[in-house]
Amino acid sequence: MVLPFLRKRSKIIEIVAARDIVFALAQSGVCAAFSRDTNQRICFLNVTPDEVIRSLFYNKNNDSLITVSVYASDNFSSLKCRSTRIEYIRRGQPDAGFALFESESLKWPGFVEFDDVNGKVLTYSAQDSIYKVFDLKNYTMLYSIADKNVQEIKISPGIMLLILTKTSGCVPLEILSIEDGTVLKSFNHLLHRNKKVDFIEQFNEKLLVKQENENLQILDVRNFDLTEVSRTEFMTPSAFIFLYENQLFLTFRNRTVAVWNFRGELVTSFEDHLLWHPDCNTNNIYITSDQDLIISYCKADSDDPLSEGNGSINISNILTGKCLAKIKANNSFPNENECSQNSKKHRHASRIRSIAAEALEDITALFYDEERNEIYTGNRNGLVHVWSN
Repeated sequence: MVLPFLRKRSKIIEIVAARDIVFALAQSGVCAAFSRDTNQRICFLNVTPDEVIRSLFYNKNNDSLITVSVYASDNFSSLKCRSTRIEYIRRGQPDAGFALFESESLKWPGFVEFDDVNGKVLTYSAQDSIYKVFDLKNYTMLYSIADKNVQEIKISPGIMLLILTKTSGCVPLEILSIEDGTVLKSFNHLLHRNKKVDFIEQFNEKLLVKQENENLQILDVRNFDLTEVSRTEFMTPSAFIFLYENQLFLTFRNRTVAVWNFRGELVTSFEDHLLWHPDCNTNNIYITSDQDLIISYCKADSDDPLSEGNGSINISNILTGKCLAKIKANNSFPNENECSQNSKKHRHASRIRSIAAEALEDITALFYDEERNEIYTGNRNGLVHVWSN
């Protein structure tokens, strides 16, 4: 590593697991691969000494890891993507991968977005104001969108929503097929004049529109039926997660999580799921593939004497809001009764409890491996911990 900040330990910002390998990305831009079988580091993913990795994506279509990086030699100005087969990483050969989207100029505010649901990649070249859609299986380009009036694109199963430049009193919208870019519907949505748009979101046939100090509007774009939810009941969240399997959506606001349906009804409020971080960070939240459980880093119980300075990992049922399990500092590791009979075992248990308490201090990344039934967490000290049965 030639860059000084790459040689300093920093907090973990993203964790991804693929088969028997755990990838941990630090805020500095260093990414390491660890073998879950040996718990040893396999290699660093930084192929060149000046590479700063910004994000990771596991492409299950071809069992590869995509890294998105910037480079000192380029003044950190352009995003570069690389795909590396998991088998090469397992052999300690991270340089065996190949570059992606080399024809695209991804200088800021350009971007690349990976859509696992539809198996697509969306890129935006700010230089020529062109969006392009690629196939996630083989990275071939499918089509491009060269409309300078496009302000934002939202992706949901099967379709894309194009939000165009606002005109007087309305916002033009287009719904496109994600497969070939065919325009399925074009329409204008009326807005309150001189009111800031908090968000416009698309979920299948439902369009969610919220303006500052106004009611939430849920528009069915098939028949333009409109449902309104009082602004006192639905306040603008800091983030959404759409639950495609259950036709519901999660909102995050002021450390709280809520579940809504598309009739504008509150479905679930969680009984014990107060998030640790005030700003929602999806790297600290995991939704299972069946979309029935949410695992988050939360505030610990106020009456827990060991909770000061650290939180807990809470597992809750999304449909009922019930807390099903919790990892916290005063959990018994291992069985207390057995340890009390042997001082050596007791010292060992005390050490494990101490490590657990330290590991629960300021968790900055969380991932649940559904195949292994293990939770991986990273903290501000740049350490990765495994919570396993």
